[in-house]
Amino acid sequence: MAGRNFLSVLVVVALCCPSIYSSNVPAGSRQGNLDTEASAFLKSVDDQGSKECTKVVIASWGYASNITEENKNKKLEASRVYAGWEKENWEKVMEWKDRWDHLRDPSLKRQFIKMSVLGTSALPPADLDKYNGVITDMAATYSTAKVCDYNDLSLCNLTLEPDVTRILRESRDYRELEYYWESWRSATGKKMRKSYKQFVDLANKAAQLNDFKNMGDMWLEPYESPTFRQDLRKLWEQLKPLYQQLHAYVRRKLRETYPGGKISRRGPIPAHLLGNMWAQTWGEIYPLMTPYEGKGSVDVTDEMKAQKYTPLRMFKLSEEFFTSLNLTKMPQEFWDHSIIEKPKDREIVCHASAWDFCNGVDFRIKQCTDVTMTDLITVHHEMGHVQYYLQYKHQPKVFRRGGNSGFHEAVGDVLALSVATPKHLHKIGLLKEVFDDPQADINFLMSIALDKIVFLPFGYLMDLWRWDVFSGKTNEKDWNCAWWKLREDLQGIRPPSTRSETDFDPGAKYHIPANVPYIRYFVSFVIQFQFHKSLCLKAGQYDPNDPTKPLHKCDIYQSTEAGNALGEMLQLGSSKPWPEAMKALTGETKMDASAIREYFSPLEKWLQEDNLKHGEFIGWESDGEYCRNDQHTS
Repeated sequence: MAGRNFLSVLVVVALCCPSIYSSNVPAGSRQGNLDTEASAFLKSVDDQGSKECTKVVIASWGYASNITEENKNKKLEASRVYAGWEKENWEKVMEWKDRWDHLRDPSLKRQFIKMSVLGTSALPPADLDKYNGVITDMAATYSTAKVCDYNDLSLCNLTLEPDVTRILRESRDYRELEYYWESWRSATGKKMRKSYKQFVDLANKAAQLNDFKNMGDMWLEPYESPTFRQDLRKLWEQLKPLYQQLHAYVRRKLRETYPGGKISRRGPIPAHLLGNMWAQTWGEIYPLMTPYEGKGSVDVTDEMKAQKYTPLRMFKLSEEFFTSLNLTKMPQEFWDHSIIEKPKDREIVCHASAWDFCNGVDFRIKQCTDVTMTDLITVHHEMGHVQYYLQYKHQPKVFRRGGNSGFHEAVGDVLALSVATPKHLHKIGLLKEVFDDPQADINFLMSIALDKIVFLPFGYLMDLWRWDVFSGKTNEKDWNCAWWKLREDLQGIRPPSTRSETDFDPGAKYHIPANVPYIRYFVSFVIQFQFHKSLCLKAGQYDPNDPTKPLHKCDIYQSTEAGNALGEMLQLGSSKPWPEAMKALTGETKMDASAIREYFSPLEKWLQEDNLKHGEFIGWESDGEYCRNDQHTS
């Protein structure tokens, strides 16, 4: 109401004192008055918006950290109230539409433009309630799903994290892995297919009320580029040759692990054998992929357990990395309110996430942390989000977000590229010795590639599938088969058993039922190497002309010069178009995969030679029917 009252006062002033807006007043003065008026209006909106945002985030946290019907209703009510405020505020913003082009201050104009997209709050109240309810129910289905024990089907209390995740990491039993792969999809995606149809209809209705053709187009708006989809395709084509070489190597090593014709020489890889429920990263099967035995391992999980690491110690270690760069330590509220271990007394959404409570004080992480190196990297990723929140907390609320969504995902990962180096792990006492020879380098690069390179096609296809669903290019009767067509075409993987349209395998991945856009992760995995290269140059840890300082050995730990440069970019939030933010750090304005190719160049050369030596087929050919679309029941 403060914003509305302020506008009323302005109308009264204009009516009683026309000379203020008279043509006799110099143009510069009129312009100054307009900027002053706009600034005051936006300040009132920002103050109230931050307060309203805090309320809805508190309710969302309450539900995510304690899944009960009561907390669900509180979350839905808070979302309803916040949407009403957003709509009311949007109407005030749109009263400025004919005037914001005349503002002298580009920051003021940018705030108006950012706020001119209302989002799902544009839906009529009844539809908005349905929309929020459908997403909440799908996410709850996912988060509370349990499966039965393979060896004792009477025990049906296994959760994804940490139970099934550990089994996928450790088991080498082909049938056991297949069982858990199928059981998880039956417990999640299969149960939400009808709900997803309702969600798509409502999402597209919201997008059209915002003058977009469909929700996919609305998701792409923050990237501020009419060629964004084409740019992504070019990036994938730039990266595809390296992925194909890695895929061929992994397929051969899995044939050796699972003999008897279970894996063809030229076909896709069965998805359940890759150590991850979605085959999005394959780092958990690194022990099967090690190029040179006895040349050291960079998986320090056993050492972490031997040193009695706890989740709290992992988070403190991550914080110390940030502060070593002259970045900001976590506020006390973070330690008081974060959830970093899975509670034993209630159900929570275990998917790791970072939270900004919109008040410049309260920032949290919710993570069911396991003491593994994989989770140590995840800790740095989530702490990166919070560091971003801390750096741009002074910005107006509308600018308190990443340069684009990929920037936010990249920050913690940039630091993790240093954390994962043998040099750094040795420095912090988790690696007893560093093997400094070419074979050890290949082992290290393989371990990183099984996460970073392997992820790229998965990160790309998640939203390719959703964009086609939203646009109608993929019909509902083909949803699941279209999913597997993309996974075969881009990833070169196949399901362990034939799927049908009674299944809904996309829903077995958290970001689908929770409605989280995913292309940000693909963007992140590309630009984090651009950021890393720039920061390594500033830290004096990388020199393209010095073979003793290759990019993959860089550790920016304790470099305040690198940290200051990173901090300056983070402080911008989204106040500038992302190419300007990128240029501030890297000197470049475009996403480019050359840095990631340079980082992995020794491994790529080694893979080419090894695959040639073993006569491996590069690429994959379909070796059967993976999905039938003749069993759909709507």
